[in-house]
Amino acid sequence: MDNPVYYATARDGLVLPIVDVRHPAFRLRLTEPELDTLAEKYVNEAAGQQQVTPELVEALKRSRLGRGLMAASNGFLGGIETYMMKTGPENLAPDVHPLDRAIAASFPALTTRLRLQETAELCADGLAGPLAARPGCPLVCLNIGGGAGADSWNALLLLLSSRPALLSGREVLIVVPDVDEAGPAFGAAVIEVLRQPGAPFESMAVRFQHATYDWSSPGSLHGIMTALPADAVCAVSSEGALFEYGSDQEIVDNLRELRAATPPAVVVVGTVTRDSAATRASRSSTRVATIPRATEAFGELAETAGWVVESAVARPFSYNVRLFRRQ
Repeated sequence: MDNPVYYATARDGLVLPIVDVRHPAFRLRLTEPELDTLAEKYVNEAAGQQQVTPELVEALKRSRLGRGLMAASNGFLGGIETYMMKTGPENLAPDVHPLDRAIAASFPALTTRLRLQETAELCADGLAGPLAARPGCPLVCLNIGGGAGADSWNALLLLLSSRPALLSGREVLIVVPDVDEAGPAFGAAVIEVLRQPGAPFESMAVRFQHATYDWSSPGSLHGIMTALPADAVCAVSSEGALFEYGSDQEIVDNLRELRAATPPAVVVVGTVTRDSAATRASRSSTRVATIPRATEAFGELAETAGWVVESAVARPFSYNVRLFRRQ
């Protein structure tokens, strides 16, 4: 098969497809009017929803994603469950619980897939200049709270397709600082699969590393960074993580630490929860503890820490942003 879908196994034995945003099975092509129409439909339907019944609660308990969402009330969705939301309903195993497929087909799951795709694109585009200016230097993808690190490996896949010379002869290290362990374990398995003969990373020196990290203690980020190559080109990403769940002070402190610890050639990408009708509708049912912000408010936090928001793409639930170090 010329364009296969690859699979990797989580440590609990769950087999999942490896999301490749270049592949027709995963790539989303949505216009702005289409997204606006879907968002309006979601908000209207959310307003008419009834309270969760005991029968629905019991059904959710039998669903992997349902259990994850209930556990994430006022907190975080686990790394594996977040990744399942990014695969698309048609790519889940045939024997998954019907509610898993329904949740994966929901509008919030669709926008999570789009969020991954666009974060990877922002990262790949932002790396083009620094990589071209530093041929042969190592590339470090630092993925804060990144779970499986899907946006990092997808940025590499995009570069491999569009500008392969930029990756030629480089060592690549994906580092995921995260309190979660299951997501990074799956990410490491993904990289092993993608390095097999005939797979996309066959000829690349790519490694995956997990570092236990809680962004409420940003000082430990310095220790993680000092162990990395000093001459590296660095891509920092945090898709659906730090900029969405962190407090203002945690965001500033982490960005300050990154400014001090990263090499000169660095780009930062991530997603910021948007204060929108869709976000408010979602929070009324899921109670996931993201912190909505306006782009101007996030830009001020970034400026305080020494960064400039160079790009911000507005989506129903988030702003997908790219930052550069302020000179």
